[in-house]
Amino acid sequence: MRREFLSVVRREYLRWVRVPIWVASFFVVPILYLALFGQAFDLNALFPSGAAGEFYVRRALLGAPNYFSYFAVGMAGFVTLSASLYAGTGVLFDKQLGIHQRTIATPAPRTALFAGTLTFRAFMAAWPAFLSLGLALLFTEIPGLVGLTVRSSVTALGIGEIVLAEILLALMFTALFLSFGYVLDRNEAYFGITSLLNLPILFTSNVLFPQSTMPPWLQNVTAYNPASLAVNVLRENLFATSGYPYPPEIYLLGLAAWAIALIGLALALSARALRTP
Repeated sequence: MRREFLSVVRREYLRWVRVPIWVASFFVVPILYLALFGQAFDLNALFPSGAAGEFYVRRALLGAPNYFSYFAVGMAGFVTLSASLYAGTGVLFDKQLGIHQRTIATPAPRTALFAGTLTFRAFMAAWPAFLSLGLALLFTEIPGLVGLTVRSSVTALGIGEIVLAEILLALMFTALFLSFGYVLDRNEAYFGITSLLNLPILFTSNVLFPQSTMPPWLQNVTAYNPASLAVNVLRENLFATSGYPYPPEIYLLGLAAWAIALIGLALALSARALRTP
């Protein structure tokens, strides 16, 4: 199984590097969001200047010194979600070219086929999050740009929690959208479902906007959104705030529960599609 697993990972890697525009998009998209949306939309400007305004900003942003810092950390969750949306497209194209049918006709273990694709695609969904954080930190050195300001000394445990949160978020959504690729046969159906899920997941999270600015019913939904749970882990570790009701470990437990549920659902959906015809 190990050889088949590595072969699938290698094939996914070669598929990626042979399309330069796909590679470039992983670098360009975070830059555009941070340099355009993050710099143009400043919630700080809506508050009065001075100590009173700073107090309201800190309270609304739960310890983040400014909106860009709040948004930049949220971008780590956003780019992971966005990248995972396309996890199933490779399977769809393989079906249209007849490659998928030949693959499942081989004696390779079905778990290796699924796990190999999931591993590479989840990695590709997770690493842009760290690229976004690095770029946001770099912005502090560029005149005229607002950058990410980290307000705490991040410990080794904190770094581990941040990495684990991103891995869990990438795995759960990549597995879900990958399973849609196995189940569905038409591109229109796949992109229709991903479009229907993308915006509700994004806008019921605190990735872009503070949870405290939302109506009460939406705050309740946001509290259980897996994207919110992952971003809360990052913000608590980077901003050292006591404004969150739970420590990062509790949010990680919630993420783990979501990951088990969504990966289990993905395996159940994919099982029939991976059977030998």
